[in-house]
Formats: sequence, structure tokens, C-alpha cells
Amino acid sequence: MHDTEEALFRAVHGIASRFAGQPVPVVMDALLRDLPKAPGLEVAEIRKIAEEISVGRDPSGL
Repeated sequence: MHDTEEALFRAVHGIASRFAGQPVPVVMDALLRDLPKAPGLEVAEIRKIAEEISVGRDPSGL
């Protein structure tokens, strides 16, 4: 796995562990603050990740 991808998956996993079940805006703030910068990562994709975490899912796959 590419280093940037691994860092993203680990960051999403950590945020999912801490923010599962929280409202989407709270999760979005955490993702936007804590995710490493990655080319091609769009706000719409981050919102989808936030929605998954908000309902208690961990979209990282870890």
C-alpha cells in the first residue's frame, strides 16, 4: 500500500474510533482538521466518509 494511502486509512480509522455516532458536521470538522493532505481527495468524498462514521461505520477497512 502506498504511504499516503496508508496514512489516510489510519487517520480515518482513528477518527472513526473517536467520532462514531457523532453528527456529520462534527465528523467533517475532525476529518478536515486531521486527514493528511492527499491529491484527489475532494470535499464531497470527505463528506461521504463523515456520513459513514456518523452512522457508526468505519470506512477505513481497518
